[in-house]
Amino acid sequence: MNDIDPDRQGAGGAGRECLTFTLGSEEYAIDILRVQEIRGYERVTRIANAPDFIKGVINLRGEIVPIVDLRLKFGVGTAQYTPMTVVIILNVVGRVIGIVVDGVSDVLRFAPGEIRPAPEFSSALDTRHLVGLATVGERMVIVVDIEKLITRADMALVEEAAA
Repeated sequence: MNDIDPDRQGAGGAGRECLTFTLGSEEYAIDILRVQEIRGYERVTRIANAPDFIKGVINLRGEIVPIVDLRLKFGVGTAQYTPMTVVIILNVVGRVIGIVVDGVSDVLRFAPGEIRPAPEFSSALDTRHLVGLATVGERMVIVVDIEKLITRADMALVEEAAA
C-alpha cells in the first residue's frame, strides 16, 4: 500500500502544491518544487538502443537533458507532437530531466487528507511511483511521485542517455 508521508505534504503540513498536466484523457500532478521550467516540444537527438519512451536528449543552455515521453511510459494517449505538446523540465535527485506531456493545466494546492492512497492492484501493475488520487471538482487527478518514477530501475537508462 502507498503510504502518504505527511512530511512530504508541504511545510508544516499545510498541503502539497502541484503542477497538473494531461496525458491523453487523464490528469496528473507532480510536486511543483521539482519543476524548473516549461517549454514547447523541440526536436531531440535520439539515443541508439534506448527504449521508446526515452525520446533522446536536448541541449538546454549547455546542459545535456534526457527527454522522457510520459505518454509512452504510461501507455496513455498517442505520441503526437503538436504545437500544444509541452516538455516540463524537472530537477530530480540533482539531475535535470525533461518529461513530454500533452499540456499543462494548473497549479493546485492539495490540503492534507485530500490525496487518497492509490488502490492496490495485482503485482502486474506497479503503483510505487504514485502518491495517490485527489478529486478536484468533477476531476480525478493522479498524483505522481516524480522522484520515485525517475529513479526506478527501468528508467536507469535516463542516467545512461545523459552520460
